[in-house]
Amino acid sequence: MSEILPLIKKQYLLELAKERKREDERGLDEYRPLDIQVSSVEKAEGSAVVTLGGTKVFAGIKVDAGEPYSDTPNEGVMITGAELIPMAAPDFEAGPPGQNAVELARVVDRGIRESQAIDTIKLCVKEGELVRLVFVDLHILDYDGNLIDACGIAAMAALATTKMQVLEEDGTPTEEYVDLPVRDLAIPCTFVKLGDVLLLDPSLDEEKAMDSRITVATDKKQRVCAMQKGEIGGFSLDEVMQTVRTSKVKGEEIRAVMREVVQWEDSEPDTEEN
Repeated sequence: MSEILPLIKKQYLLELAKERKREDERGLDEYRPLDIQVSSVEKAEGSAVVTLGGTKVFAGIKVDAGEPYSDTPNEGVMITGAELIPMAAPDFEAGPPGQNAVELARVVDRGIRESQAIDTIKLCVKEGELVRLVFVDLHILDYDGNLIDACGIAAMAALATTKMQVLEEDGTPTEEYVDLPVRDLAIPCTFVKLGDVLLLDPSLDEEKAMDSRITVATDKKQRVCAMQKGEIGGFSLDEVMQTVRTSKVKGEEIRAVMREVVQWEDSEPDTEEN
């Protein structure tokens, strides 16, 4: 992600943005083509491959058992990690997770966690002693911009199709499998700022040219459950509110696609009355 965009290309993208245009002819608030494939790995409890334009990512879910955190003795635990493998982009390096991988995992994790998408209380086997541990592993297969949204969608789709083995109170596995208790579908929407213009779902070149980045995650009731700013540029209050309004609309559009793919049903209403 550290590759520098040539100045002439950056200026070209800035000029396009001023004219309310983009290099790939999308609207300013338009996503690239999105494809979600689930249950792609048999040995994982849940999995999903998401293609967003030229970006392709994989999310795998592993469910284990362990001790709860001391401050939440009756709740399960979700742990998210990301790996930026060298085959996905020239400037990705092998080795321990770097700053970009850590930030990616944290932003995706926060959107899911703060939406309370997983009913963590139902992951408790024996209070204070044994709970289910849900590991979310994100792998980048091809990088062409906007890893946050692609990984957030993949993680949520994988979680929504995860099945875990039921345990006895002493931790002994039974032959019964149940769905992971997912009660929401949190969706992140990422914008970059080029000059004074906001662009949703940035391509790789748009990311390289950006002044700043902001991600807004919304839940099924179109509430903002998490927000993360990146890079050194700033956003005015009006710009932040614009990203929130757009995220509510686009988040619900993606959520509708995901519901169909993962065959997820919820009896609660998706929106709140004002």
